[in-house]
Amino acid sequence: MVSDTCKTERRRRHKRATQGRDHKRVRTKNSTPKFPIHVEEKKA
Repeated sequence: MVSDTCKTERRRRHKRATQGRDHKRVRTKNSTPKFPIHVEEKKA
């Protein structure tokens, strides 16, 4: 049987590992949208 300490440490380790993914997803959704840097000018 696994000790309570071992379970807790495992949960915390897993939470830390997955937190990065969640925060990254939030940052990419709410950040500045991609836009073209070098746009060819239209000829008049």
